[in-house]
Amino acid sequence: MSDSKPLMVNCGEHGERLAAVLCRHLLLRDAGPLGFIENSSDPEDLQAWCYDCEDVFEREGGMTEAFQDFNDLAIVCVDCYAAAKRRHTMGQETLN
Repeated sequence: MSDSKPLMVNCGEHGERLAAVLCRHLLLRDAGPLGFIENSSDPEDLQAWCYDCEDVFEREGGMTEAFQDFNDLAIVCVDCYAAAKRRHTMGQETLN
């Protein structure tokens, strides 16, 4: 755990909340479940991406420029993160 102040974001729907990170694919509300892989074991560092992003990450061997372009990360509030997790979770998916 860090002593630094947590990053906050002003969400249009939820107001000021703690920040989290998602791939842009997980923000698609009309898409069926895309998979939800949390890629941080720190509960205060919420980061996740979909199965397609995981495939690109594995194929590229890490966070290459091609992966980052595909992932197109978005900073969201923790409430939007939780909603995306509910929408896209398909099973036991946490990476630790």
